[in-house]
Amino acid sequence: MRLYVDSNYVSPYALTAYVSLVEKGLAFEVEPLDLAQHAHEDPRYARTSLTRRVPMLIHEDFALSESSAIAEYLDEAFPGGTRLYPGGPRERARARQVQAWVRSDLMPIREERPTFVVFCGAKRPPLSPAAQAAADKLTGAALAWLDGPREHLCGDWSIADVDLAMMLQRLVAHGDSLPAVLVDYANRQWRRPSVQRWLAQPRPAVVDY
Repeated sequence: MRLYVDSNYVSPYALTAYVSLVEKGLAFEVEPLDLAQHAHEDPRYARTSLTRRVPMLIHEDFALSESSAIAEYLDEAFPGGTRLYPGGPRERARARQVQAWVRSDLMPIREERPTFVVFCGAKRPPLSPAAQAAADKLTGAALAWLDGPREHLCGDWSIADVDLAMMLQRLVAHGDSLPAVLVDYANRQWRRPSVQRWLAQPRPAVVDY
């Protein structure tokens, strides 16, 4: 198996796919692409990744892009190893809801706290009112989902915990205000060995971006 990722190792979606492979205990190679040099637009890559995006997984003669699709495929094709999605239909639906939400909403946070903040220590100005409103929405939803407090979103760990923790880490890593229970949750997910393997990847040394 081969996983194509961004060469800076800062894509949150590549993180999800990478952690999914590690959790499943699968052997795979990583192929970094320099997105700044438009490597994903190269005709050779575009012939395989029709959407011209990363991550992309190659398994035998099957090519698949989009991180949540990759995670679902791995969970179904390789039932051994850690389960990536919960077994119950409601819990599984919740995990997919969280994944879809953090990919499609909260844009002001993503714009003002880019992933270079999380992975490379970049510093940005204080949150704008729009970004603070998004942070408040994120906080409210996360507190409700983790009420208890719960260690994970759906009882046992799932790949959705990585996605939610990634969004929270945009604020945690920058030192923005969050309830302690959410800081603890985000940092607990970050200590997971599969996530630590991603964090250990080489990255550019930047202090701002």
